[in-house]
Amino acid sequence: MAAGSSKIVVYAALAGNLLIAVTKFGASAFTGSSAMLSEAVHSLVDTGNQGLILYGMKRASTPPDEKHPFGYGKELYFWTFLVAIIIFAVGAGVSIYEGIEKIHQPQIVTDAWVNYLVLGVSIALESVAWGIAYKTFRRLNPDTGILAAVRRSKDPVLFTVLFEDTAAMLGLFVAFAGIGLGQVLEMPVLDGVASVGIGLILAVTAVFLAYECKGLLVGEGAVPEVIAGVREIVAAEKGVLSVNELLTMHLGPEDILLNISIDFTEDLDADGVEAAISRLEARIKSQYPEITRVFIEAQSWGGHLKAEKATTQAAESEEPPTA
Repeated sequence: MAAGSSKIVVYAALAGNLLIAVTKFGASAFTGSSAMLSEAVHSLVDTGNQGLILYGMKRASTPPDEKHPFGYGKELYFWTFLVAIIIFAVGAGVSIYEGIEKIHQPQIVTDAWVNYLVLGVSIALESVAWGIAYKTFRRLNPDTGILAAVRRSKDPVLFTVLFEDTAAMLGLFVAFAGIGLGQVLEMPVLDGVASVGIGLILAVTAVFLAYECKGLLVGEGAVPEVIAGVREIVAAEKGVLSVNELLTMHLGPEDILLNISIDFTEDLDADGVEAAISRLEARIKSQYPEITRVFIEAQSWGGHLKAEKATTQAAESEEPPTA
C-alpha cells in the first residue's frame, strides 16, 4: 500500500474525530446524556489513536542502523496493537462504566434535540471518513471480502481506521436509538443501556484488531501467491535441483525478509552457484519489489535434514522437565 493513501485516510479520520469529540462533549454537558458522553470519549480515543498511528508510520520509516539492521518497520505493528489496547481499556471501559452508573441512577436527558442534532452531524462527518477508508481499502482489495482481506493484509493502518470508523458509526446509531427510545418510552435507563452497548461494540472491535495486529507483530509470512511465485522463479533457474526450505517474514507492510535453502546440481562449481544466486536475487526483487532482503543458502538436501534434526534435538534438550 502506498504510504500516501494510508496517511490521507488517517488524517481524514483524525480531523473528523477531533471535531466530533469537541461537539459531543459539549452536547453531553448540556443535556446530561450518558450515551452522548460515551460517544464523546469514543471520538476522543479515536483521535488519539490516529495520532499514534501517524507516529507509528513515521517511526517505521526510520532507516536501518547498527542497532536495528533490519529497520524499524515493525514499529507500525506495535503502535497499531497499542491502539487496539487503548480502544478496549479506555473507550470500552469508560463507556461500560458510565452506562452501568446511569442504569443504577437514571438521569432524564434534557434538551434532547441537541443530542439529535449533534448525532446527525456526527453521522454525516463519520460517513465521509468511513467512505474514504472503505474506498481505499476496496481499491487495494477489489476481489476479496472485507474479513478475508483484513486477514490477508500486512498493513494494519487501513483496516484499523476502517474498523474504528465502522465502530463509530454503529455507536452513533446505538446512541441515537437509546436517547430516542428513552424519551419516547419515558425510560431514561435506556440512555445508560445505550452507553453499555457502545462499550461492547468497542470491546469487540478492540479484541479483533488486537488479534490481527498481534499476528503481524510476532511475524507473519508473505501471502501464498508471493511464496508460490518465488518458488516458480527458483525452480526455473538452471542448476537448481530442489528447494529445501523457503521462509518469509513481513518486517513491514512493504518489507519482506526472504530466506531460501537450495540444493544445487552437482555439475555446478562454486562460481556457477554464486552466479545462480545473484541471478535469483535480481529476478525475485524485480518481480516482487516488496521483498527487500534475500538470503540464499546453498545446501544439499541431506545436509538440510541433518541441520534440522540437530536443531530439533537441541530445542528438545532445552525443554524444562514436565511434572
